[in-house]
Amino acid sequence: MEHEDTTILEIFRRARTIAVVGLSPDPSRPSHVVARYLKSQGYRILPVNPAAGEVLGEKSHRDLLSIGEGVDVVDVFRRPEHVPAIVDQAIRIGARALWLQEGVVHPEAAEKARKAGLLVVMDRCMLKEHRRLCDKGLLAAPG
Repeated sequence: MEHEDTTILEIFRRARTIAVVGLSPDPSRPSHVVARYLKSQGYRILPVNPAAGEVLGEKSHRDLLSIGEGVDVVDVFRRPEHVPAIVDQAIRIGARALWLQEGVVHPEAAEKARKAGLLVVMDRCMLKEHRRLCDKGLLAAPG
């Protein structure tokens, strides 16, 4: 199995709570589609969007530091220039993993997260990867 697949499987198997940074309340936006799918698979979604009051039935937070509870994965739907600040917050809150969605690439910030002990996936879609691993029989919804 490819090294990145091992990391991806570990993230999905350990994760229960996923903070989605940049989660849009608009059901047509990719962040909303992905978060809704992950919620349907049993993951707890914590929206991070200062412009939204509530998304997918959960109170939206202005940033990672305002969540006030444990976060397993920080899933990022923001432009690459925002990633270093998000990584700093992810490290501060003790997140276990950083997931940068398709098109979100910031090698230096990803390396900083790795050095701080976070598992990191970059430029991949959580929905697509979850479905791919389920289709291979390597992953089931969390129990």
